Amino acid sequence: MTGRPDPLWRRDAVDLAALIRTRACSAREAVRSALDRLAEVNPRLNAVSLTLADQALAEADRADLALRRGDPVGPLHGVPVTIKENVDQAGLPTTNGVPAFWSLIATEDSPPVANWRKAGAIVIGRTNTPAFSLRWHTDNAAAGRTRNPWSDAITPGGSSGGAAAAVATGIGALAHGSDLGGSIRYPAYCCGVAGIRPTLGRVPSFNGTAAAERPPTGQLMAVQGVLARRVEDVRLGLWAMAPGDVRDPWWVPAPRAFPSPPPPIRVALVPEPEGMAVHPAVADAVRTAGRALATAGYEVEEVSPPGLGRAFEIWATVVTADIRATLLGAAERHADADALRSLALWMELFPPVDTATYLACLGERATHLRAWQRFLERHPLIVGPTSGQPPFDLGFDHRDLDTTARVMQAQRLLAVVNALGLPAAAVPAGSFEGRPLGVQVIAARYREELALDAAAVIEAAAPVPTPIDLRD
Repeated sequence: MTGRPDPLWRRDAVDLAALIRTRACSAREAVRSALDRLAEVNPRLNAVSLTLADQALAEADRADLALRRGDPVGPLHGVPVTIKENVDQAGLPTTNGVPAFWSLIATEDSPPVANWRKAGAIVIGRTNTPAFSLRWHTDNAAAGRTRNPWSDAITPGGSSGGAAAAVATGIGALAHGSDLGGSIRYPAYCCGVAGIRPTLGRVPSFNGTAAAERPPTGQLMAVQGVLARRVEDVRLGLWAMAPGDVRDPWWVPAPRAFPSPPPPIRVALVPEPEGMAVHPAVADAVRTAGRALATAGYEVEEVSPPGLGRAFEIWATVVTADIRATLLGAAERHADADALRSLALWMELFPPVDTATYLACLGERATHLRAWQRFLERHPLIVGPTSGQPPFDLGFDHRDLDTTARVMQAQRLLAVVNALGLPAAAVPAGSFEGRPLGVQVIAARYREELALDAAAVIEAAAPVPTPIDLRD
């Protein structure tokens, strides 16, 4: 197309979907532009571990033919996206950052992939993740390290670091991610993009390549979600990913939206959550977000949700126990040296517990969720740090025990949201010394729309420019 002000890879998902649907551009043009951008930046960025150029262009041609025929089309028709390599995609390996898993070929799409494809999305590549998706940083022996496009000195986050770095630089308009302890929200924070960890049960999940069912924490705390450059794109991607799938017994047929609380909506602002050492720039970003919401008509007050410290201890206790029981042996056989060192420090920080303690913690989880639900009745939204510190320097997660303890402290609010199964939207909120900052907007179960509405207000007040070119 001639006269277009910028290349199509710069377009956000909502805009690009509209251009394709109205035939102002073709799906092939959109996919070709995204693939060209991938070819330009990925050799240095290393966000995409497997490129699917031929497959994507063939699907784009079919998408254009469907439009010419006047066939019904989905909300993501022709939109180029990426998929994290830890979920099944038919005919491709589910490597999950492990070289030994290149032979683990999926026979069917996982539900997030299937749903996006039903909505018309076109997968242009698989994004990088640490071994077993178990680090706050993205690096592995199979594909190597993913760079943060803002600075080569800092982490892109993990485990969805490849997804966040890809979408931040224009490799696809949407990226799939997954989140057990912050693996969508932390990479979004590090790379200056938006994302959402949905409510447990909102988005279906299943991997046919898995050797066994997930342990209890995987079933109760891990979710599939979306990263994108803008909040409205996250919203579009979420609802395209959310339709039910009988393979996931945890999926809930909850409505997309519920009646809004009567205005003004009350927001609990938590600049310095209990037990977290928060950098002044991070606390300032949270307060700036609070001011933006107050200006938009929300009622904002600084008040903390109950029992945050204990809720984090529960997450750490049961997740660590499940890793020891189900993943540690495989990691010792197949993970790279840095991943093993990171995992060993994690295990040292949280020693083994007996069965009675494990079961007591799982039971106590309900106590804290009940208390937070009561708190969220009074304050339907909680806004706090995504991380207590600006994005960490490289090597932070396998340096020593003291550093690992500080990292876990900084990520405390991330993990508590997972422990309780609540939704949280991550949104950029400025920067500090060239490093992106952001906040997370937490809501009650199945109130993703409420969180995304508030995140959009914060985004409008302090927009972060993406996509970006790689910076040294």
